[in-house]
Amino acid sequence: MRALTALSAIALLAYPLAVYYGLSRWGLGVVAGLLAFLFLLRIIAGNQTRLRELKYVAWLSGATGIVLTLLGTVFQQEGWFTFYPVVVNTLMLGLFGMSLWQKETLVERLARLQEPDLPASGVRYTRKVTKVWCAFFVVNGSIALYTCFQPLAVWTLYNGLISYLAAGTLFIAEFIVRFFVREDVTPKNDQQQDEKKSR
Repeated sequence: MRALTALSAIALLAYPLAVYYGLSRWGLGVVAGLLAFLFLLRIIAGNQTRLRELKYVAWLSGATGIVLTLLGTVFQQEGWFTFYPVVVNTLMLGLFGMSLWQKETLVERLARLQEPDLPASGVRYTRKVTKVWCAFFVVNGSIALYTCFQPLAVWTLYNGLISYLAAGTLFIAEFIVRFFVREDVTPKNDQQQDEKKSR
């Protein structure tokens, strides 16, 4: 099932390119059938995730993708396919944003999968990171919506390349910042532990 999850992730990452090249070479009907199959894989693979919220995103995004595919097929309009990135950004914004009102943010829960005993400083940091990702999804989703009304080549360039580069850059930047935050916090934690032992 891990192979299925990986295949689903790769297929969805290639979604914009599949739409662009598929429509120009195979036609709307073939592309619609292929995309419907990929979205079905998305729903099935979503059951393998450990976090309940990510399962919901997989189900909702997969179901929405199938609906958009059906609408595009029924009305014979390829424009329906272009709204999928907007849906994904909206779902992710809702997922991350709602977790800010919960005891643990989504980023904190993901962090605790690798570090169960997350210190208070780590909790505060993950909350800040959650807000940063919320801002990213707002900006990215807004641009994705704008490209839906532009030529397909523009839509493909942004949603199939630029948005991924932006997300990857943010992820790498956060990883680097996290490294320095840990380096800054660790000596303080060690000092506090030494003080407790001396008592």
